Amino acid sequence: MDSDGRVVAISGATGGLGRAAAAAFAADGARLGLLGTDRGRLEGLARELGLADDRWAAGVGDLRDEAAADAAFTAVTDALGPIDVLLHLVGGWTGGVTLTDVEPKVLEEMLGQHVWSTFHALRAVVPGMVERGHGRIVAVTPLLTDTPAAKQGPYVAAKSAEEALLRTAAREVAGTGVTANLIAVKAIDVDGVRDREPSPKTAGWSTPDEIVATMRWLCSDDATAINGVRLPLGR
Repeated sequence: MDSDGRVVAISGATGGLGRAAAAAFAADGARLGLLGTDRGRLEGLARELGLADDRWAAGVGDLRDEAAADAAFTAVTDALGPIDVLLHLVGGWTGGVTLTDVEPKVLEEMLGQHVWSTFHALRAVVPGMVERGHGRIVAVTPLLTDTPAAKQGPYVAAKSAEEALLRTAAREVAGTGVTANLIAVKAIDVDGVRDREPSPKTAGWSTPDEIVATMRWLCSDDATAINGVRLPLGR
């Protein structure tokens, strides 16, 4: 899929990975729907990228909430037209506590952040993509969902459920021209620690630029046959 002129919606746009994705897809000529909860930060990102008013739109809302998510995606489509690509990059991590000591609200928060936000985003974009016969959905997930570590239960459980939603969506859109894929990483090295201070601990980390390069390929016409894949980076 050629990004020139396409509408690319980026949830979690002002995070480290979201900013890198926004810069790369803007450079490719895409029009950007920047989604987040803080309009000021979204506007700041658009200024930073030098985006003209007709090249971007803000989708402001908490994607954990159905009505807010609908309003955020509608704001993007009203301004830019139908969404061709969804990069679902909503962040949020918690850890350091055993399951027996975790407060129930922590699990609820992780499920909201990763499962409900994904559910609402898929419901917002998939029907239109299928109707038009083209679309790309990409999300990022941790390698931990394969091999859970101690004291990260709520996070890993929520990301595992998010993976299940996306891989189910991939099966449901198969053959329609729409694809849904996951990029699995050990850690997102926003601060460049891996290259600046190399160690066995950081050796498998992935930089935002590496992840975004993979996104660009998954969103290209060359990756039309790639659907429902969990692509690991940096093992």
